[in-house]
Amino acid sequence: MYEPIRTKSVHTTAGPAPDFPHRSREEELDIQLAGHLAALLAVTDELRALSPSGDLDTAAERLTEQVARLRGGVRPVRATPAAHGGEPQIAALHRRAHALAGRALVVAASRADTAAAILSAERIDAHAAASPEPREPIAAG
Repeated sequence: MYEPIRTKSVHTTAGPAPDFPHRSREEELDIQLAGHLAALLAVTDELRALSPSGDLDTAAERLTEQVARLRGGVRPVRATPAAHGGEPQIAALHRRAHALAGRALVVAASRADTAAAILSAERIDAHAAASPEPREPIAAG
């Protein structure tokens, strides 16, 4: 009824050592999660420069720890942002941080990383509360 496949699959490796690197799904998710958390850390550092607070300091340290854990102990490079800007810039940074924390939460959940998921959810809540714009709750149903 069906003709058998006569050629080798293009998806198999052509020998013992493939010519391109292979990573597992978990490794890819680790890389992705570390990237989202590092971006969230950069925005958090910008917010700390514009409006210093103990909550942001604690969040930055926790983000640093998570990124280092995901990168095998390599701590993220942190720049010292210059404190400039006003309320519109702070509001925009909170919106950006909220979006980044949401992306990190999605990856952490798919990776089943409880620590990163809790941290991401806490940052979502903190940035949503700090945002001057009221957000509509998501209606179920």
